[in-house]
Amino acid sequence: MEKPGPPKKRTDGSISGWSLARNFYKDPEIFEKEKEKIIFDNWIFAGHVSQIQNSGDYFLFNLLEESIIIVRGNDMEIRSFFNVCRHRGSHICLEKSGNSKRFLCPYHAWTYNIDGSLFAARGMPDGFDKSNHSLHPCAMDIIEGMVFINLGDNPVSLENLKRDLAGPLKMYDFNNLKVAAHKRYPIDGNWKITLENYQECYHCAPSHPEYSLSHTFKVEDDKFEELQKPMLSRMKAMGVETYEYDYQFDKQQEGQENYACSRYALFEKYKTGSQDGNPLAPLLGNLLGYDHGALDINIGSFTYYLCYNDHIIVYVFTPTEHEKSACDIYWLVRADAEEGKDYDLDRLTWLWNATTLADERIIVDNQKGVNSKKYQSGPLAIKEKLIERYITWYLGQLAK
Repeated sequence: MEKPGPPKKRTDGSISGWSLARNFYKDPEIFEKEKEKIIFDNWIFAGHVSQIQNSGDYFLFNLLEESIIIVRGNDMEIRSFFNVCRHRGSHICLEKSGNSKRFLCPYHAWTYNIDGSLFAARGMPDGFDKSNHSLHPCAMDIIEGMVFINLGDNPVSLENLKRDLAGPLKMYDFNNLKVAAHKRYPIDGNWKITLENYQECYHCAPSHPEYSLSHTFKVEDDKFEELQKPMLSRMKAMGVETYEYDYQFDKQQEGQENYACSRYALFEKYKTGSQDGNPLAPLLGNLLGYDHGALDINIGSFTYYLCYNDHIIVYVFTPTEHEKSACDIYWLVRADAEEGKDYDLDRLTWLWNATTLADERIIVDNQKGVNSKKYQSGPLAIKEKLIERYITWYLGQLAK
């Protein structure tokens, strides 16, 4: 029998198939590199156009020390700007959301039009040119009603992503959705521990009894394929098309944002992600019924979607400090659905509120162990193979 060769090494010298070393979670200098090379150079979901329907409507998106104003202008176009006064740097908008005809800096009353141009600045010397002091724009794109921002100066392209994901996003009619609920879950854990947790379902059975009742991801690969068959047999009749793309992490295309899309089955009792298996809201888009499945989509490295036939969950994972992070969850339903009539908010949010609270607990416990001087990287299980792909991508980004 041929002896196995030496273990494969990653670019940093670590062993492939093992978790990251302790310094990647603990070293503040590495965190500064992450901000420059990954965190501030990634397309991130900031909200949905339904949140700013009228001229002057705005909301803020905050990421670490950066704050971004996302506003609908008088021409009904949506724009985004850094929340930084061009005078001496004060935040201009202090409220999380609102409606404003102009933005007034609370420090020295410099006033900006909602297209970002400077409207008035008191007591400035002769020769001062207002046109040179507009708000700094932030890179933004709208994908089927979803507002994405990128804090980098030269963002990667969304062209391939928008082309390939056009079909699944139109199938659910993302343009005509609304945010039924939004909740932020603060987590005392490094952002990578939080993100790694989402990449695997090795922990699902022991840690998520609610999720595991309805979702087949907890089972081993051979059983998983068998459980897919009933869903696959009924998809066409329910108006569900097949889409599968994998340009995620280490398969990211040069110059393009990373993305992926795949469908998987729920257990047969469950039509959607509900406590009893019954529908939670009106069907989305032109779907005709329930195939007992859900579509996973990721856009960039921090934004993930779980698309049921009657509602959609958006998860956004971001760092808030070196060893703290957050998970923002958005529950999306049809724009014409009425709370109390077409959906009940407690039933709608039950599963992913319970699951995320459990995730918060296990991530915090994971961070506590990583804090120990005895922490060492450990071998990844078969069901954690996406973590290996993520680590490979992560190390490559840091090395650029």
